[in-house]
Amino acid sequence: MTRLLPPVCCLMLAVSAAAAGQEWTRFRGPNGSGVSDASVPVKWTEKDYAWKVRLPGAGHSSPIVWGERLFVTCGDEKTGRRIVLCLGAKDGRERWSREYPGDRSGKHEDNSFATATPAVDERHVYICWGGAKDYLVVALDHAGKEAWRTDLGPYRSGHGFGASPIIQDGLVIVANDQDGPSSLVGLDRASGKVRWRVPRKGKATYTTPCVFHPRGRPAEVIFTNWDHGITSIDPKTGRQNWEANLFDKRHVETGIASPVVAGDLVLGVCGWLGVRQEVVAVRPGEKPKEVYRITRGVPLCTTPLVKDDLLFLWSDSGTVTCADVRTGEVHWRQRVPGSYYSSPVCAGVYVYNVSREGDVVVLAASKRFELAARNVLGEGSHSTPAIAGGRLYLRTFSHLICLGGKERK
Repeated sequence: MTRLLPPVCCLMLAVSAAAAGQEWTRFRGPNGSGVSDASVPVKWTEKDYAWKVRLPGAGHSSPIVWGERLFVTCGDEKTGRRIVLCLGAKDGRERWSREYPGDRSGKHEDNSFATATPAVDERHVYICWGGAKDYLVVALDHAGKEAWRTDLGPYRSGHGFGASPIIQDGLVIVANDQDGPSSLVGLDRASGKVRWRVPRKGKATYTTPCVFHPRGRPAEVIFTNWDHGITSIDPKTGRQNWEANLFDKRHVETGIASPVVAGDLVLGVCGWLGVRQEVVAVRPGEKPKEVYRITRGVPLCTTPLVKDDLLFLWSDSGTVTCADVRTGEVHWRQRVPGSYYSSPVCAGVYVYNVSREGDVVVLAASKRFELAARNVLGEGSHSTPAIAGGRLYLRTFSHLICLGGKERK
């Protein structure tokens, strides 16, 4: 039975000291986990917004934050023009914007020309765009000046582009899995020079890599796609450490939801609408071992969330599953309102996700199902929220909204 939490628990605006300094530097924040210890609002109305600004174009990318600078990308649906925007994280005021010409390459009607989320470090913000003419990786400094750009060649996919970069070991690492010649690429973050390139087979994939830190060994970058399964790459050299080719080959699937790490496990997602979706947990090693597989209530587009010992799967159709992340044993499975392209994030003890219809559904991060709130944004969204500096950032189809980050009066 659904239980609504009492109002006294709903409006949480206090900011912890640890969360206040936290940056959100890539898709889904720290290592793509989507997890923050910040205390942000759970239930709100429009009067509780810290700020709300209209964006200069459409897009499904998430905002990223470094210090008090927020970066977000937009696209012009009529011309394919791309826009990079820098806002003040506290007040939403524009600090600068840069525009780039683009082409109107074919894409799925639910995709955009600004779907890939940028990555940021102390030097640059790194943006990826893909189209029929080129796959560009561009680095801008924090003042908006272009530092370098690298063209990885044409990008082919009938559904358009959407893979996001990460930063690891001085490299900008991108997955160039497409319907044409494919590869994994490591670029020098200072110059944009290609340091390594790993040929791949398969078709267009939209997953963002994450980093696995094995005990006593160097970091590994984790990629997923249907043809290769779950792949570990040495970020320094591009050498393959191991590969677990475990996704079902009896039918065509694709990778959209991104991999996540849970202690000594790596979880990968693959599937196809109307066919099958699957989450596979593997224990990495020279011979990786499948630990469990979940095939019911699994997302196609939304990335899993791991909070402590709990695994949350938020399916595109709104079925949410909470399972033991070590074993895959299901604690509960419940339907929530809406359909979803956004991936869930966790702030403190609450899990948030934004529906395509424009509702922010908030659940308790618990073994017991509890619907904490359903907040109406008034406009749809395909974008995953960001959390930084004690603030929750929500992107709708045309606006960016900030909640939290101020003391309760």
